[in-house]
Order: sequence, then structure tokens, then C-alpha cells
Amino acid sequence: METGKITVKADTDYLDEVLEFIETAAADMPMKMQNQLALAIEEIFVNIAHYAYKSYDGGGEAVITASSDGEKLIVTFEDMGVPYNPLKKDDPDIEASADERQIGGLGIFMAKKLTDGMEYTHADGKNILTIYKNLPVSETA
Repeated sequence: METGKITVKADTDYLDEVLEFIETAAADMPMKMQNQLALAIEEIFVNIAHYAYKSYDGGGEAVITASSDGEKLIVTFEDMGVPYNPLKKDDPDIEASADERQIGGLGIFMAKKLTDGMEYTHADGKNILTIYKNLPVSETA
């Protein structure tokens, strides 16, 4: 069931708007889970803002949809920027020193660790990245 959709310019100036949207969509989650989700959302949106439309004048838009199937919150990001599957990038070596570590990839690595699942597809000229965050199991007596 879709809980909401927002379309914003793929620009970090719109990050607060995106985070407010997610805060509303995740309102029933415990605060710790909301914070984890918000950090993952921030990392993904900033990547879209900085890299998706690099070769386009004026940038583009990001469409973010939130929905729930009763077991998990599902957040989907769509952009029409340069095709890029962040899941194909190797995870950074977090054991390496900062001098030895390659630049990039830490944000998506964090997003993967803070969520319960992530999928990517490219269809109809769009990058579509979907993340999942399991909802807490409600305890009934």
C-alpha cells in the first residue's frame, strides 16, 4: 500500500523536504529505526543529487515513493540520470586505513548496512533503487 510520493529537484537543497517525507512515512517505527532509515535515505538522495545528472544541464528530478506491505517499509528512488547500479560496486575495505582506502562507496555501504534489503533496476530510462526496512513485529497478548 503506497503511503506517499514526492518529486523533488535532485539537489541537496531539497534534502530536508525528502527527510520530512520519510519521517512521516516511518512515523510508526521506533525512533532508532527511523534514524537508521533517515541516514540511509540521506546517503542515497545525496548520491543522486551529486552524480545522477552530472552530464545534464540544470539537473533533474528524483521521485521517492514510500509504501508498506505490512511487514516492511519500502522506499523507492527513481531518477532519469546516468544509469548506475550502486549494488555492483564492491563494498569499501573498512579495515584499511584512510590513506589506503579507495574514495567512494562508503555512503551506499552504510545505506546497505542500515536497511534490511536493497534492489536496483534500470527500466524505461530510469534508475530505480528500492530499499526495505522491516517493521517491528507487534506483540499481541
